[in-house]
Amino acid sequence: MSEHIQRTTWQKDRDLLSNIRYQVFVDEQKVPIELEIDDDDPLAAHVLCLVDGQPVGTGRILLDGHIGRLAVLKAHRKQGYGNKILEHLELIAQENELTEVFLNAQVTAIPFYEKRGYMIISDVFDDAGIPHQTMRKTL
Repeated sequence: MSEHIQRTTWQKDRDLLSNIRYQVFVDEQKVPIELEIDDDDPLAAHVLCLVDGQPVGTGRILLDGHIGRLAVLKAHRKQGYGNKILEHLELIAQENELTEVFLNAQVTAIPFYEKRGYMIISDVFDDAGIPHQTMRKTL
């Protein structure tokens, strides 16, 4: 299998990005579609993970260092793609001279982020019916 992480924009790859996010967040996690697609998408830098040319994961970062919408299709999880997407988003932050990044992690994903140097900086809060905590990492 060949894998490739590429940078993209919402304007260029909206269909591919939104399809992955729809499958993960709307179908699997029952997030309302009106909460999933937002006004930040056209402003964010996006990455797309391709395996054998097929899109399997995505994530985005805003200019303020807010990482979000990290999603990997169910059949491709636990294979390191989420980590590679996160690394690319952090690299984009560094290229934009940011010294830290932050994200709102689903509570079930906190161990994933902690292994990558993120620290919890908030209490648990509800986002789209799913418990989250804000996490931060110094770059």
